[in-house]
Amino acid sequence: MPINVNNPEADALTRKFAQIAGVNITDAIVIAMKEAIERRRNAETPLQTAARLREKHGVALREGARKPLPKEAFDEMWDEG
Repeated sequence: MPINVNNPEADALTRKFAQIAGVNITDAIVIAMKEAIERRRNAETPLQTAARLREKHGVALREGARKPLPKEAFDEMWDEG
């Protein structure tokens, strides 16, 4: 199935990558997409991001912070009274 690139920036970037990698345009697209997919798979989860940021900024999570709020707390947020 052919790929038609109508975006000048996408075309230029693909051609530049193909030249750097020493491959044809089709192989450049395959390589770039495999690398992008792998990066996304290896991206940190939201929990990992939160843990990293807490450590970076010296924020400690106390045990109480891990407990969910009671139902009443949510009910109060949505109370129309």
